[in-house]
Amino acid sequence: MDLLNFEAQGLYFEEPDVVGVKEMIANASENYATGNAELPLLKAYFLAPESLNVLIALNRLFYYQHRLEDALNATLKALAVIRTLIGFPEDWRDLQLSHINNAPAHSLTQVRLYLFTLKAIGFLNMRLEYLDISQCIFENW
Repeated sequence: MDLLNFEAQGLYFEEPDVVGVKEMIANASENYATGNAELPLLKAYFLAPESLNVLIALNRLFYYQHRLEDALNATLKALAVIRTLIGFPEDWRDLQLSHINNAPAHSLTQVRLYLFTLKAIGFLNMRLEYLDISQCIFENW
């Protein structure tokens, strides 16, 4: 499977969300500068805890606020959501190249998102000085 040669399909941000979630994310974006972005995102999370739109918005909010543990938790949740979409192992340490090579062509966008999210987890662990986990992620993936 060529991870660089593909036509993007099934982008997470194009997926429909529970009614009102898109507006809550937009409201959070509009209110970021005033410090009032978290509440709309948390409301969106309670409505749609499996929404990658919400989880990625939470990751960004927490990351830019330097709340790295919270960003890591949102990112781990996103990885779990993506994992179930593509049938990857529950623990990323059990991921083999064969999982990627044997993934259906229509799921290539989700495979790339999974790997990008795993990279973000490695980066957040590095920033938090959880260097053993970070090193394991970067050495293996």
